Amino acid sequence: MDFLGILCLLVFATTLAGHFAHRAGIPAVIGEILVGVILGPAILNVVHLTTLVQTFSDIGVVVLMFIGGLESNLALLKKYLKPAIVVAVIGVIFPVVIMGIASRLFQFSWFESLFIGVIFSATSVSISVEVLKEFKALDTKEGATILGAAVADDIIGVVLLSIMISMMGSGSGVSQTNLGVVLLEQVAFFIGAFALIKWGAPYLMRLSDHLLMAAAPTIVAIIICLAMAWLADLVGLSGAIGAFFAGVAIAQTDYQHQVDITIEPVGYTTFIPLFFVSVGLNMTFKGVWQSLPFIIVMTVLGVVTKLLGCGLGAKLNGFSGHSNYLVGAGMISRGEMALITAQIGFSAKLLSNDYYSDIILVIILVTMIAPFVLKDAIRREPATATE
Repeated sequence: MDFLGILCLLVFATTLAGHFAHRAGIPAVIGEILVGVILGPAILNVVHLTTLVQTFSDIGVVVLMFIGGLESNLALLKKYLKPAIVVAVIGVIFPVVIMGIASRLFQFSWFESLFIGVIFSATSVSISVEVLKEFKALDTKEGATILGAAVADDIIGVVLLSIMISMMGSGSGVSQTNLGVVLLEQVAFFIGAFALIKWGAPYLMRLSDHLLMAAAPTIVAIIICLAMAWLADLVGLSGAIGAFFAGVAIAQTDYQHQVDITIEPVGYTTFIPLFFVSVGLNMTFKGVWQSLPFIIVMTVLGVVTKLLGCGLGAKLNGFSGHSNYLVGAGMISRGEMALITAQIGFSAKLLSNDYYSDIILVIILVTMIAPFVLKDAIRREPATATE
């Protein structure tokens, strides 16, 4: 029953934080992340990232990305697929190389330095999706490019992490999976996602009309969302990617509006705020003074490498100066993707215990800076942000 009290406290606190963040002209997600920082181990130590809080958080990111898919324009996603891939590739190369070299200058081994670069090559588009939705910029060419790049980014990150773990050999304590099999499974997943968008979702949603249940279309949509998230996780991708494609699939049916207006209250009343709180709950200031130079340098590079790298990718595809900035800003956030990569690598002994907390703190700081940069980019580019 203690969890109900914690849940009540967090929903109350995130509601107030979101309200005052809006009043101050700050993206609401910042207020919600700060709730986790203040109530968590970093300051008051009242709330901890328990199994139940983590579970609600995991559901939150799935629901958020499902809503993002529901509100996306498939035609735009197809149109800007090529720019998205270029943005993703350059946006991975910049942090891997630059942050890897910077880590080496702080006396990390070459292998640890490379892994730190891989951690910061990840992008957590879920936070960017929330900011883009808040400022009505999700259904634009920049929004479509950011979403597409995040999917490609996730695949590249999984491949790089798999290669690094396999390089460690059996001494890592992690079971070795054939990289070719993993890639084959992921290709099969994307073929399945295409089949769902083209045939599966329309058939299942029509079938929901014959179910003698209240809100049957929404129930079927949720089943599709959870199934796709589970399958994505099964093949080594983020569950958020599966949920996103499920949302895109439902958006191609006549039930898109009905599902959207019924699923948003479910997500935003509890699950989605807890996802943002969980980001703050990961933060701790233990030993921060000794590592302050490393934390500052890596935080700055964490922002700059994605901003410039992804912005360059957009520029190479003919985007304007402001659009380059917007695309780069939308790819800065690391969030749960970097946290998951760091945790997997830590378990595989790719990173020593001495530096794990510092890396987590840098991930959180970069994630908190990202919405401010993205908001500034949206306000500088009003024309394309409202297309």
